[in-house]
Amino acid sequence: MPETNRIECKRELSDGLEKEVIAFLNYREGGILYIGIDKEGNTYGLVDADGDQLKIKDRLKNNIRPSALGLFDIVSEERDNKNILKIIVASGPEKPYHLKKYGMSEKGCFIRLGSSAEPMPQKMIDELFAKRTRNSISKIKAGRQDLSFSQLKIYYEESGYSLGKTFSKNLELLTEDGAFNYAAYLLADKNNTSIKVAKYSGTTRTDLIESNEYGHECLVKATKQVIDKIAVENRTTTKITSKERQQTSLWNPIALREAIINAFVHNDYTNEITPKFEIFTDRIEITSAGGLPEGLSKQEFFEGFSVPRNKELMRIFKDLELVEQLGSGIPRILGHYGKESFSFSDNFLRMTFAVKEETNETAVKVDDEEAIQKGGVIGGVIGSAKGGAIDATETLTKRQKEVLKLIAANPSITYNDIAEALGINESAVGKHITAIKNKGFLVRHGDTRGYWEINLEKN
Repeated sequence: MPETNRIECKRELSDGLEKEVIAFLNYREGGILYIGIDKEGNTYGLVDADGDQLKIKDRLKNNIRPSALGLFDIVSEERDNKNILKIIVASGPEKPYHLKKYGMSEKGCFIRLGSSAEPMPQKMIDELFAKRTRNSISKIKAGRQDLSFSQLKIYYEESGYSLGKTFSKNLELLTEDGAFNYAAYLLADKNNTSIKVAKYSGTTRTDLIESNEYGHECLVKATKQVIDKIAVENRTTTKITSKERQQTSLWNPIALREAIINAFVHNDYTNEITPKFEIFTDRIEITSAGGLPEGLSKQEFFEGFSVPRNKELMRIFKDLELVEQLGSGIPRILGHYGKESFSFSDNFLRMTFAVKEETNETAVKVDDEEAIQKGGVIGGVIGSAKGGAIDATETLTKRQKEVLKLIAANPSITYNDIAEALGINESAVGKHITAIKNKGFLVRHGDTRGYWEINLEKN
């Protein structure tokens, strides 16, 4: 793996880590840093990858200014049977980023030149600082300060975290003078943010037949409600052929979910405009405020270069397993829909997914009663004696119990099936399963064609 303008390799975790990350933060395309691979591309691996991962998070959090939280992602990978770390760094919106120790000086600021990180000239530092984006939701003071966050705390608890007394500071929900910012307002239990899902009887906006309003609450909750609502609208059709019965949805569920989350996370809330979701008989349109982030071209957008508009929201959505990796959303969508599905303007970005065309074969809507019966069977399994025993395991988080219940219903269930059932990504499923196994409740038999065994008696 040769080093390039966007790829840097280090044999081991060293003192120069912050310098390399700062260079990528200041670079218009961001970049990727591999730890455990040398400059020639040889894999050496890491003795304690988990420990190094914690050290990296701590160093990047404390040693870089402005805050880089929400702008980097650390992924553990296995290569040549050795553990390595992959640090994905987005291009930051508040350039120039610098070492906290040296401030905005040539000794503290770096830029990517070719395959190396070089000191940034003072003239460039001054120019970047003059262009620094200040009109962001982290800089805007919330119109009301009597905010509560019980919903957000519940979502963090479900993901295995707990928010302490200083959570508002740790999650960057405060302005520089200590007041709640607009990001905090969006995530509070009560706000005036309205999200609409509209449904029309035809292909135009002339005949509105249903309008649902979400919001006025934590943005995470509103996001989940919109995902659930549109999942219901994404009805399944059955195509009966001479050989088999094939079921398909109106829109690809993976791409649809990524598009919804992208609309929420990357929406420009500075003008108090929210994402809009519209369902027609031939398509669904998802519109978010704000065009392409400054300095990002369409080609770079489609290639997955990440320039988070709202890094505070990005970080929280990633903590809650709604987002997988920086820059992964658009490539996932493009895996099912073409670039022509995206339209850009100076102030908006719209994604349009056409309804899958039915063939000349017989196509029928899945009977609602069938879906209800299927749900009842699954619910019955989950609520069985085994399910009740699982609920009694206090050492597991709520999400881990949900994973275990799905495994109880189907011991051969795949990571992908669990991810779709719970609305999270596969890497998050892997983390939960690892935690369940470490607590002694789960045993794996066989390889990819094997099955899971739930071990309750031992506990």
